[in-house]
Amino acid sequence: MKTVYTAGSGPAVVLMPEMPGISPHVLRLARWVRDAGFTVYVPSLFGTDGAYPTAEEGTKVLRRACVSAEFRAFAGGGTSPVTTWLRGLARQAHAECGGPGVGAIGLCFTGNFALTMALEPAVIAPVVNHPSRPSDDPAGLDMSDEDARMVRERIERDGLKVLAYRFDNDRWCTGQRFAAYQALLGDAFDGRVLPGDSARLDPPPFFRDVVETPHSVVTAHLVDDEGHPTVKARDEILAFLAERLILPGDGESDGRTQ
Repeated sequence: MKTVYTAGSGPAVVLMPEMPGISPHVLRLARWVRDAGFTVYVPSLFGTDGAYPTAEEGTKVLRRACVSAEFRAFAGGGTSPVTTWLRGLARQAHAECGGPGVGAIGLCFTGNFALTMALEPAVIAPVVNHPSRPSDDPAGLDMSDEDARMVRERIERDGLKVLAYRFDNDRWCTGQRFAAYQALLGDAFDGRVLPGDSARLDPPPFFRDVVETPHSVVTAHLVDDEGHPTVKARDEILAFLAERLILPGDGESDGRTQ
């Protein structure tokens, strides 16, 4: 059984943590989603909830996840089994919150999970942030060929869009990966690339010493200054969710309340 943290009201958004866990920056993003008019669901998938681990501790979490049968972090492993559970969470969240559907935000290690979750009909607003898997194939899609085909068919059939972000010099999520998404999804894939020199210069130890590259656009490498490219990316994500999940007349905020 997994722990799932929830907050807010309105349509549901499943926000999956990045490696090495539900950090204070992931929780900050969850609050922004909540304050934009959504019920946010944050599942605990790995690491210590609410903490920034040391680089050594974070590396241990990463290694355990990489060899876990639940995640299948390497190329050739097919779709991660945990995405079946995540689709069930999205289905439950939709039943609890109503509305036209559910949003899904993946980050880093869970980045592509947001796309795979689109196999669940309730998921209508997938956001893929700096997907880092499979770690041994920069052009890999982190799903089986059959699931990739079904995701493409579902997105074409229902006219869905997939929003995605990365930094231009991110060595964990390169242009090859975005090109692979574009080849799979065509115009349905909206991949946006930020300059690496706009990333926060003093991220927490795991990101400074292990990740070692601009990576986490709306969490650890976000610079919380008005008008900053990473803040613009955050606001674009909130607007994307609102456009697809909030019905006319329900109201929405701009998501900048902290």
